[in-house]
Amino acid sequence: MIPITEAELRESFVNCSKGEASRIDPPRGLARLPWLDLDFLGWRDPKAPERGYLVAEHRGRLAGLSMRAPTGVRRALIKTTVCSICLTSHPGSGVSLFSAAKAGAAGRQGNSVGTYMCADLACPLYVRGKKVSDLGARFEESMSVQEQVDRALANLELFMDQVFRP
Repeated sequence: MIPITEAELRESFVNCSKGEASRIDPPRGLARLPWLDLDFLGWRDPKAPERGYLVAEHRGRLAGLSMRAPTGVRRALIKTTVCSICLTSHPGSGVSLFSAAKAGAAGRQGNSVGTYMCADLACPLYVRGKKVSDLGARFEESMSVQEQVDRALANLELFMDQVFRP
């Protein structure tokens, strides 16, 4: 992902009002993020833990999604969950259900879509081995890292397509 500015980040949001986008807290150290290792930018709002944000290139343009995750969900520590974007396994609450309002009129009517993602929204770092799940290393796959990145981007694109679909 190419580095983006705070203004570009705020302008990218497609499923919230401009006022809501102006109140979003960008990730700390935006200019210093490991951009070469990011296929998309995802972060949780430290002031509102139920809020998550994702910015990615979608169909040739930058698109940001405002998302919500349930709060107070307790999962057993022995249960393993898998992110539907990067396929990283996590223990307990390492994966959250994120719901995003649909873009446009459908979203204003209250329609939303959801997917299970890494709770910290750091999928690109898990795929590249720059971050490790609490379970340890990811499952060893016969696919190259680039093929795994491509698969994660395809999974993300499917989710984003649902947000844009009326």
